[in-house]
Amino acid sequence: MAQEKKKGGVLPPDGGWGWMIVAGCFVVTVCTRAVTRCISIFFVEFQMHFARDYSGTAWIHSLVDCTTMLCAPLGSLIGNRLSCRVAVILGGFLASIGLVLSSFATSLEYLYLTLGVLTGLGFALCYTPAIAMVGIYFCERKALAYGIAMSGSGIGTFILAPVVQLLIEHYSWQGALLILGGFVSNLCVCGALLRPIILKEEEACPLPVDSECEYGVKPPEVDSKQRCLQSMQEYHFLLMPDFLVLAGSFLLLASGCSLPFVYLVPYALDVGIGHQHAAFLMSILGVIDIVGNITFGWFTDRRCLKKYRNICYMFAVGMEGLCCLFIPLLHTFVLLVPFSVLYGYFDGAYVALIPVVTSDVVGTAYLSSALGVVYFLHAVPYLVSPPIGGWLVDTTGTYTATFFLSGFALISSSLLLFSVAVIRRCQRNQTNSLSKDPKLVSCEGKEVDYYTSKKKDLMIIIPTTS
Repeated sequence: MAQEKKKGGVLPPDGGWGWMIVAGCFVVTVCTRAVTRCISIFFVEFQMHFARDYSGTAWIHSLVDCTTMLCAPLGSLIGNRLSCRVAVILGGFLASIGLVLSSFATSLEYLYLTLGVLTGLGFALCYTPAIAMVGIYFCERKALAYGIAMSGSGIGTFILAPVVQLLIEHYSWQGALLILGGFVSNLCVCGALLRPIILKEEEACPLPVDSECEYGVKPPEVDSKQRCLQSMQEYHFLLMPDFLVLAGSFLLLASGCSLPFVYLVPYALDVGIGHQHAAFLMSILGVIDIVGNITFGWFTDRRCLKKYRNICYMFAVGMEGLCCLFIPLLHTFVLLVPFSVLYGYFDGAYVALIPVVTSDVVGTAYLSSALGVVYFLHAVPYLVSPPIGGWLVDTTGTYTATFFLSGFALISSSLLLFSVAVIRRCQRNQTNSLSKDPKLVSCEGKEVDYYTSKKKDLMIIIPTTS
């Protein structure tokens, strides 16, 4: 270790304190993504209390998701310039304050600001830096580490969904939000666990190290011009064709993935299922989400499947979209349970692979900045898709169009990546076949001689015509 310090960095530990980083990221996903999912349980309470329609009430969930993703680059920036520890602690404080203030809401507009914007901003500062830290500490077991860390959203949903419903019944929605505010303050503790490291040059990452960390030193001070050039270098991956295709896929993915979490409980209530059973559907979805996180993470870490991570990701997203197309046919609790199982499994699978697939495209060095951009791309779809889904419910009187919108968006996301992969495979095969064609190889020299001789003829003819 002393030798690694002298060389200015270390190799990814793939264990050790890395598992504490995974534990911290796990709790961060519980307090951010699971709590965001559970906001849908407040949907009917907000709608009845403020006497508003589906579309107006859906803006609350949209703003939380949108602000979380829209401000993800800000979380990356603070993590890069200061440290992930500072970013997560600050985010935990803002998110907790936002939930506490939301318990005193007197209108939906008040909730838009406190629950939607302030809490969402706090979640944004926590989410991206915590996820990026896992990728820095792990290399060989990266997918498994991410699977465990991202399973916090599933475990959190499984536990919090019935707990939030009980809190609403015993303390009203105001009391439930106040208690959630205290729970989310644990993000500050998670931030304290995120001890940064500096990797060797071949694995270097832009995240600086706190002065109390023994693995490296803070980077030297630079002037504004050098800082600008450094920032441009951190985001040069934006010009990579592979990343642009992946970004387009993420836009379609984000357009469809949030709708089932927003409208599953209201749909269950609409078809006559009780409140506790409707909330239990979210719990089932959450616990199966864990299985998807860990099993897909473990499988794609196997040597035989590592090069097929993209295919596994496409399959998970496509199957999730297919599940959404069948929801309008399910009208009882018994039939909705299999949907929660399948949707939860494939949701956990692709969520665990998003950082891994992104890392495979841009590399570990730019993972933090890339994840900020990736989650930023989720912002606008997260903002507009739930209100559009609510408008479709208000207009048609059913949830069919809303779930069809979700399903087709997810399937399109998968097909985009699949189509590009097929095109590139065909181009690669064509190039290989042309390079191995003996006729072309033997004729190559003749073509050169032919055009050379023609060029000589032209050089003789031109002077006579002038």
